[in-house]
Amino acid sequence: MGKAEGQGTDWHGHVTAVTVAPEFRRLGLAKKLMDYLENVSVELYDGYFVDLFVRVSNSLAIGMYEKFGYSVYRRVLGYYSSAQDGEDAFGKRSEGAILAAIRSDEMLLCVSDMRKALPRDVYKESVIPLQHPITPDQL
Repeated sequence: MGKAEGQGTDWHGHVTAVTVAPEFRRLGLAKKLMDYLENVSVELYDGYFVDLFVRVSNSLAIGMYEKFGYSVYRRVLGYYSSAQDGEDAFGKRSEGAILAAIRSDEMLLCVSDMRKALPRDVYKESVIPLQHPITPDQL
């Protein structure tokens, strides 16, 4: 499932979720779904890129998206909150607390924003990786 969002050169397709039942995995269905969203993002919405968020701990998904031509654009720290702090994905945390998470197991609560440039982005500017991580309030 996906959507189009953004403004100007940030106009893009966004992958909200890709799910394939276990018994149908390794048949190329995720690739077909991703190709479809990319085609819609080009043909219907004339977007600059397609992006998605994936947990940094989900190495299988990251590898799959890399095979599909996606690369890590930036890391979003504290995108998910830990169960022990009683917050959900919409909770707010101080920047200091989020930065401290880099040095702890909470790094698993962070996501990589992965992107794939579309033909409209001739110079692939939308996928030049950012050097520093951001926090959810900067999205």
